[in-house]
Formats: sequence, C-alpha cells, structure tokens
Amino acid sequence: MFGRISTMKSTGNYSDEIKKLKKAIEEADSVVIGAGAGLSTSAGFVYNGERFEKYFSEYGKKYGFQDMYSGGFYPYETPEEMWAYWSKFIFVNRYMDAPKPVYEHLHSLVKDKDHFVITTNVDHCFQKAGFDKKRLFYTQGDYGLFQCSEPCSDETYENKEMVRNMAEQQKDMKIPAELIPKCPKCGKPLTMNLRSDDKFVEDKGWHEAARRYRDFLQSHDGKILYLELGVGYNTPGIIKYPFWQMTSDNPDAVYACVNFGEAVCPEDIREQAICIDGDIGQVIEKLRK
Repeated sequence: MFGRISTMKSTGNYSDEIKKLKKAIEEADSVVIGAGAGLSTSAGFVYNGERFEKYFSEYGKKYGFQDMYSGGFYPYETPEEMWAYWSKFIFVNRYMDAPKPVYEHLHSLVKDKDHFVITTNVDHCFQKAGFDKKRLFYTQGDYGLFQCSEPCSDETYENKEMVRNMAEQQKDMKIPAELIPKCPKCGKPLTMNLRSDDKFVEDKGWHEAARRYRDFLQSHDGKILYLELGVGYNTPGIIKYPFWQMTSDNPDAVYACVNFGEAVCPEDIREQAICIDGDIGQVIEKLRK
C-alpha cells in the first residue's frame, strides 16, 4: 500500500522539524492525534529494568521472566497465581500515574484546539491526563475493563475494585480463590478486555467512541494536523496507514510523526510531512517552550 522512506535528511534537521511542528500546531484548524506504545514508553510506562524490579522482582525470581510483558504470557498453574500477577500488573499499569507527565504536557499543547485522539494504548493515560473522554477512541481495549472469557455478551465490567482487592489480598503470589473474577451473567471466568483474538468484546462505549471518531473525521477538512506519536508497525492499519492516506487526500493537511527510530513517511506526502526521530517527551517539552 505504501513504501517506507526516511524523511529526516530530506525535510531538515531536528531543530528545524521542531519549529515546523510548532507552527503546524498553531496554524491547524483541528488536530487528530494517533498514539501508540512509544508515547507511554516516553511517559515512563516501561515493562522491564528498574520498573520491573521495583514491582515484580519476586515474580521474576519465582517464574524466571525478566519483564512484565513476558509475565502476561507465563503458563501459571492455577487461576489464583495468574490473577495475582495480572491484578498487580493492571494496578501498576492502569491505576497508577505514569512516572513522567508526558500526557499532561501533550494535553497542554492541544487543549485549546479542536482535537480527537485515536490510540492503540490500553493504559488510560489520556483520560487521566485531562483529555475529554468524548474525544478519545481506545481501539484495542482498556486494562480497566473485564469481559466474559466466553464471551456470553457484549458487556464489559469496570474492574477497579476487583483489581484492588486481588492486589491487596494476595499472599505468596496467589489470590484467595473467592476473589477469582466471574462473569455475572454466565459464571464463566472474566478476562481482560484486550484485543488479542476474535473474542474481544466491542461494547456500547467502544462503538460510541468509534462513531464519534468517524464523525470527527467526516466533519473536518482544510488545515488538519495528523499527529502520530509512537506508533509502530504491529497494527499500522489502525493509525499509520489511514493517517498517510488522509494526508495524501487533503493538500492542506500536515502529517507529523514523532517516533524514536521510526520517523518515516511515504514518498507521495513528503512535502506535507514532518518527521522527528527522538524521544516524544523531549519533543513535547521543546514544543511547549
């Protein structure tokens, strides 16, 4: 569909690109933010190293994995063990604040602009940073929601209290059996509302957010900034390729990509593109000055 080319050499140096992006934000009539895992990484939500040791060192010693991501795929022998890990994982990565205020600083850049956010992130950082819920579309789920593992319905369930109880009452990396979350409709186990297979539940809230995003795109033209932050190539069809296509279709649009090591765009929108290879948090800091 699109060829990948590096635009850094052809569109100017780092400082020039920062200036171009600042101007693009100021002049845009509307901003569409597309965010991937790189944005949360820049905010300090990393799954290995010091943060893993701080919260999950005992799990690493017992089970042998060295990062939080691997812990999510470990074949735990019992539901009590599995939910001990996952409840702590969700609590740390959904209900605790990000170590760095990158999302809050991003909000300060666009809060006075007509904007919308589409993200594959599931950590809820946008809303915690002050973004309006009605301007957010979480396409891949939310760590803060459970769904039936079957699933028997299109319902999802807020999990804060369930997660808190499991995290607080676990002992020796096991939760009490009575805390294992069960579907209130059919009694089967609950699971995370994350898009990992064809059982992912798109609930009423998901469809309403998808509609609001479609409506925003259809009702806005002219000077639009498509601001892509930390989006990789795991699911490029959700944010990256549509942003490229919408920029190509609109000669007044600007596509901006901020990504560490993957700031690229296709040839046909080179003249409309701003590509910055660097840490997103540092770029946002420079834009705010």
